[in-house]
Parts: sequence; C-alpha cells; structure tokens
Amino acid sequence: MTTEVKNDSSLEVSNENLGTQEAEFNEQVMIRRQKLADLQAAGKDPFDVYKVERTHNAQEIKDNFETLQETEVTIAGRLMSKRIQGKAGFCDVHDRSGKIQVYVRLDQVGEEQFKDAKTFDIGDFVEVKGVPFVTKTGETSVKAKSINLIAKSLKPLPEKFHGLKNQDLKYRQREVDLVMNKDVRDTFMKRIQIIKAVREFLDNRGYLEVETPILSPIAGGAAARPFMTHHNTLDIDMYLRIATELYLKRCIVGGFEKVYDMGKNFRNEGMSIRHNPEFTMIELYEAYADYNDMMEIMEQLVAYACEKVHGTTKVVYQGTEIDFTPPWRRITMVDAVKEYAGVDFNEVKTDEEARAIAKEKHLEMVKELKDCTKADILNALFEEYGEEHLIQPTFLCDYPVEISPLTKKKRGNAEFTERFEGFVYGREVCNAYSELNDPIVQRERFEQQAKERELGDDEAYLIDEEFMSALEVGMPPTGGLGIGIDRMVMFLTDSTSIRDVILFPTMKPLQ
Repeated sequence: MTTEVKNDSSLEVSNENLGTQEAEFNEQVMIRRQKLADLQAAGKDPFDVYKVERTHNAQEIKDNFETLQETEVTIAGRLMSKRIQGKAGFCDVHDRSGKIQVYVRLDQVGEEQFKDAKTFDIGDFVEVKGVPFVTKTGETSVKAKSINLIAKSLKPLPEKFHGLKNQDLKYRQREVDLVMNKDVRDTFMKRIQIIKAVREFLDNRGYLEVETPILSPIAGGAAARPFMTHHNTLDIDMYLRIATELYLKRCIVGGFEKVYDMGKNFRNEGMSIRHNPEFTMIELYEAYADYNDMMEIMEQLVAYACEKVHGTTKVVYQGTEIDFTPPWRRITMVDAVKEYAGVDFNEVKTDEEARAIAKEKHLEMVKELKDCTKADILNALFEEYGEEHLIQPTFLCDYPVEISPLTKKKRGNAEFTERFEGFVYGREVCNAYSELNDPIVQRERFEQQAKERELGDDEAYLIDEEFMSALEVGMPPTGGLGIGIDRMVMFLTDSTSIRDVILFPTMKPLQ
C-alpha cells in the first residue's frame, strides 16, 4: 500500500518543526565550537587539563557539612544549570553522587574567571575550589574561590524538563539519557548492587568464580541458535557461547566442587522486551547437590539481593506486589497443566492421545503435529495456558525427559526429570537440574537430539565430544542452576523492558 504524505499538513508542520529543531541544534554546536576556538586561542584549552585533584564529592559535602564548613574543598562535575548575572550567581554541578549548588561572585573568583564563567555552557565540566556554606533558603552549597573549565561540551543536552522522549534515541544515546534522567541512573546503580550481592551471596557459600570460553568450536549447553564467526589462524568456524554449562561441569569433574561463571551469553534469536541477543547470565554448579538444593539457593539468593537493594524481600512490579520471601511455591508441570489448561496428563498414555488434545486446543507446535510427542505437547500446553498465571515466584518442577537432555530422571518416575524453572510475573527467570552424570545415557540423549534436528528443530543440542570425554572421567552427583541476570534486575527495578536494564542494548544501525 502506498501512502501519500505531501498533502498532509500535520506532517508538513511536524517535518518543519523537526527541521527547525535541527537547525537550532546545529547553530548551538557552531557557537560552542567557536567558544572552544576562542579559549584555545587565548591559551585556555580545556582539553589540556589532564587531572583534577578532587577532595570531596557533592554528597560527602552535604553529609559532612558541620566539619567542612570552614574547610576549602575541591569538587568537579558537569554544569547542569547556570544563573549568573551582574556580579554574582548560582550554578548546579553534578557528579556521580548527585548535585551541589555553587555560588559564584565576582569579588571572590576575580574578574577573568567570572567573565569566563558567564560563557560556560550547560553540559560543560568544571572544577570548583571553595568553602561549603548554607544559603538563606537552607541549601548546602559551595562558595567558589575559583571556577575553571576542564572539558567542553560541544553538543547541547536535551532541554531539562523534557529530556530524551524518543525511546529509541534513549537506548542509542544512553550516555545522554544517564546525564538527564536520575531514574535511569538509579536503575543502573541498582543493577550494580544486585550483581555485587549475587557474587557476595555465592562467595559466602564457598563458591569459586571461574571464567569459561566465550568462543567455542561447538555451541553447547542450551537449546538456542548461536552467532557464528571464523578463526583465521585455525581456519575453523567458532561460536559465541550460548551457555557456560558444559565447561562448568568439566570444572566439577576436575574437583572444583562449587563453581559459577557470570558473564555474557549470545543467542541469535528474536528481540523483544524480554530478549536481547547479548545478555548476562550466571550459571552455578555444586557437587553432591540436587535440584532441591538449587531451589533453596535460588530463592535465598534473590531474597538476599532484593534485601540488599530495597531493604525488604517485597517489590512492586508494574503495579503488582511481588513477594520474594522464601520459600517459593512449587508445582509440577503436570499439575500446572491440569490446573490451568484443564488437562490431566496422568490420564494421557500415548502420543496419539496427546496429539488429539493438541488439535482440540489448537496448539501451535514447532514441529509437525505427527512428529510431536506427549512431552512436546505437555510443554506446549503449559506455555500456552500456564505461564501467565505464575505471577508470584514459583518453581515449575519435573519436566519431561525428551525436552531435558542434560537432566537426571526423576526418582520414582522415569518419564520426567529433576528439573525446574523459576517463574515470576509469568516469565522464566531461571533453569536448574539434578545434572545427568551418566555418560552412556548422556550420549543416548544427545543422539536423540540429533534426530530432533533432522525433524527441523535447529535449536536441538549438539554432541560435544570434549564434554563427553570429561563425563567419562567421572562427575559426582551435581546440582546446577542458571539465572537470567537481566530479567532478575528487571523485577528488582520495576523495569518493563530488558533494554531498560542493559546499558547499551543491541540496536540496528541508523545507517
């Protein structure tokens, strides 16, 4: 369909406004560049400043005013507002800790610096030496004895009260978004605290943080589509890792009884508010443990991080209170399908019976229905009918063997495995197993996955012979857990999109 826009007056006005804004922006850039040129010609090039000896940040001055009010301090930061007229005025300087007001007077800083200060632009970086004091309105400030430009901003920042409104632009220009939006800065400060808390929790339990390869000759350890590259010297194709599982299990084989790796994984798949091709994952493995131990670790770890960031184990996410207080609810996949889809799979005996249910429920399957097993359909029924109901933290337990190739069979029921996934607000946040450590059965499972690939499942697991060799050396009973850090941060910061918790999310280039 072709759309004519030349007669649309609203679009013409919009385009005209955009053109005017661009012209004004370019004019401001030219003015700032001229100011820089004038400074350089006068021997005052701000980019010749190499270091600033700061004594305090903004928050430290506010917190320690009583002991600092007679002391000269040196601060540095970005100029975010300026009200200098006549022979005095105020400006706000922002650093990582927050903002502080600076009082600038002609008779304090001298005629030359006062004149220069009047030419400073919003966004410039300044160094201020002065003495803390409190204004008549009760605001802790710094009375400047000197103020100097230490870096020039050549592009104007967005207008203070509107900031970056275009969401795409916010992600593309995250640095500007961080400057203008305190809530965004707070989100990423919380992300830092959460990641620190996760490491702290595991370190306190005796886990060792190890590093596993990002480049691998096989994309193993998960059902996902990888990114591929080529190693020129070895002349082989390699893959960005989709999971760290197989390498970490080799560490368990080697005698590291508690290990974890937190870092980037890469999956060449769809993008949405829940998915980014590059994401942060933590996987941890503990010898002599099982999936029940992993449930306890998961709920305790999240509660610990939540408490560290919020001082409570409860948060409000998108208007709904989420209670991370252990213990979390536990429900089997069969029971969830019975509760939410109205189908009792304890009564379903054959693949044919399951296919009839799938047809009746109009399920969309990855494979042709004739190739689907009872396990495939049970999982699809949960995804269709059950996921959305798991709002409060819940462990969905006991997945079918066919869709859990790296997992031990459930004790007492060989159709299922000792696997769980954690759900919050209808979204998966973790995946865990009692790890399969029988190399003979593991090879059989991998061979079955090869058949799945032949049926069109290009995300089925591949055989990693190096991992198989390690498994034959001998791996003790082991529990393993993988957590999506980005999703965890989303819930603990009330963020609607995964892009809101990744500093620089994957974006399609503008050109």
